[in-house]
Amino acid sequence: MASRDYMHRLPDSHGGLSRPASLSRRWHIDIPLLLLLMLLSGVGLTVLYSAAGGEVHYVRRQAVFLALAFVAMLVAAQVPLDMYRRWSPWLYVGGCGLLVAVLFIGVGAKGAQRWLEIGGFRFQPSEALKLAVPLSVAAFLHSRPVPPSFLTVLGAMAIVAVPAALIVRQPDLGTAILIAASGLFALYLAGLSWKMIGGALVALVAAAWPIWEWGLRDYQRQRILTLFNPDADRLGAGWNIFQSKAAIGSGGLYGKGYMQGTQSQLDFLPESHTDFIIAVLGEEWGLRGALLLLALYLLIVARGIYISFVAQDVFGRLLAGSITLTFFVYVFVNIGMVTGLLPVVGVPLPLVSHGGTSVVTLMAGFGILMAIGTERRRVSF
Repeated sequence: MASRDYMHRLPDSHGGLSRPASLSRRWHIDIPLLLLLMLLSGVGLTVLYSAAGGEVHYVRRQAVFLALAFVAMLVAAQVPLDMYRRWSPWLYVGGCGLLVAVLFIGVGAKGAQRWLEIGGFRFQPSEALKLAVPLSVAAFLHSRPVPPSFLTVLGAMAIVAVPAALIVRQPDLGTAILIAASGLFALYLAGLSWKMIGGALVALVAAAWPIWEWGLRDYQRQRILTLFNPDADRLGAGWNIFQSKAAIGSGGLYGKGYMQGTQSQLDFLPESHTDFIIAVLGEEWGLRGALLLLALYLLIVARGIYISFVAQDVFGRLLAGSITLTFFVYVFVNIGMVTGLLPVVGVPLPLVSHGGTSVVTLMAGFGILMAIGTERRRVSF
């Protein structure tokens, strides 16, 4: 039975207990992953200072968020996997309940109602579903045969569909798609047949026109149209993409120098400290800096995949793979939208963009990864 080595000692070759466990194993910390996350966070604070025009307020606030996020990661790493499995239904129901509350008493901003405010503290409940959905799908699939049967697939799809539909109502289509993807990754990793995947793609293509006509709002259609023809309205819908591509292109190979970018420092680039922050990095650090950042992300993804391979059970493998692939998708979507390859959906660049709830949730997910990677079987006496 999979469990933690709570006595903090390592078994020797004869099955007994010999030397004390290392500090990292005692606290269930994956050192390579921790170092990569710390390095990425440092890069993020450096870029943020320039993106915010040298305003220390944003950097200080982000540093506080990161401190809370690393604490959340450490706490999440201490929780045994069987406890996550038992808690997953309650986390899911609680998260969906908060999403329902958003529809009635949520706080609105910029035409969307996505936040709850309690005692002056504002948070976005959809962030919690980024963990609750893959946890719930992995727990649902854990005790069922693989590859999953048709009824099992329908059950997993229902788990994904409820929070995704509630988030679409806010409206926040980008987050809904990404949260759905986090659950679908767990389903895919469980051995979903290509026949079912092909059928789903055919159904999606068949539903494309009805979704366009009745499922999307006007501004969402405009974003898709802008993707294919950003030059049609450079001063309006295409302004963000035009400025971000200009910033990245003008950076060249080596960049213009730290805090020397014209698009960002002269406020031509919108949302430069949040969604479009990689354009600031591309302009000031050039292609060389962008490639180094991508290398950091790829190393984190590679470590996450490794953890999924060494997981002790099906639940751990599905959950680790889902968290890792979802992290990769967040990076891919942000860079894709900033470079004009994908529609603008308002997805921040993980651990680089300014943010609060999203950073804490992201690091809690890495804490779960560490919990999976350090899980050990109970020593038999």
